[in-house]
Amino acid sequence: MNSYEFFGPFSSYIKDHIELKQSIGYKYETQAQHLVRFSKFTAKTHPNAKSLTKEIVLDWCQKKKYESVENQRCRGSIMRQLALYMNEVGASAYVLPKGCYPKHTKYISYIYTEDELKRFFYETDKCKYISECPNRHLIMPVLFRMIYSCGLRLSEARLLTVEDVNLDDGVLSIHHSKKDNSRLVPMSDQLTERCREYFSKVHLLSTRNSFFFPDSKGNPLTVVNIYKNFRRFLWKANISHGGRGKGPRIYDFRHTHACNCLKKWVLEEKDLMVYLPFLRTYMGHDSFEETAYYLKLTADVFLNISIKLEGCYPNIVPSLEGGTFNAD
Repeated sequence: MNSYEFFGPFSSYIKDHIELKQSIGYKYETQAQHLVRFSKFTAKTHPNAKSLTKEIVLDWCQKKKYESVENQRCRGSIMRQLALYMNEVGASAYVLPKGCYPKHTKYISYIYTEDELKRFFYETDKCKYISECPNRHLIMPVLFRMIYSCGLRLSEARLLTVEDVNLDDGVLSIHHSKKDNSRLVPMSDQLTERCREYFSKVHLLSTRNSFFFPDSKGNPLTVVNIYKNFRRFLWKANISHGGRGKGPRIYDFRHTHACNCLKKWVLEEKDLMVYLPFLRTYMGHDSFEETAYYLKLTADVFLNISIKLEGCYPNIVPSLEGGTFNAD
């Protein structure tokens, strides 16, 4: 377990709850960071609380102006788990009812066009130096290219260390990703060379455990920092954004990568029965269902190859029509 510091009247329960979750195999790091913030909140607003009351829980879980419904739902789920644990060990805690915060409306993946990708990366290359984040202008062109070219989740790229980026072989080591999976991800020669140039400017004095994309203090760049830069690049590239929860998102680079791989293979008349397992491994999917999602998405986006896809997988592509599954 990471050395988290908790505050407020529920700190011991939070600490024990996280230790229990991690001892039985859950990663529980994002949730732990959330509970650190909750402990600070209660230390400030309810320092003398004797029990985790409904008032406290609802106060913490109320929707913020800047957040999505899904974020609120996740926050409520974490609080529900904490309250269930506290009741089990004899403490008094209010348990949010199941379904208290509804699931968000399904997001429709955005697939960037080739021209949009060129415009976006052109803007990242124009990123300028700022003293608050002195390596920003060096990081952004490489970070976003890596996310797209390797089909990475943002967290996978953001938390890479120097040791994880093999510049000799051009291979990334992804550790403890979704469902605690790990994998090796080859990079293109062009991306590998960009990473070498970046390394020579940023990491000559770094240790192998240093974060590959560090902030000014050596910590990994925050999601908020990366997202703000992403939105600015979108705007400068004249790519319309529909507002919070509407996209396009950073995560859509991963969707675009998968769809473009499938499009290329179909047009080259590759045997998808052979190639799909490669895509599944490369993307870090836990099941074929996750990879199959991109068959339907590719057929929707690139209509000229939909017949070929349905011919290869007649029982897969139509069955995903109107479904609620969304690949990660």
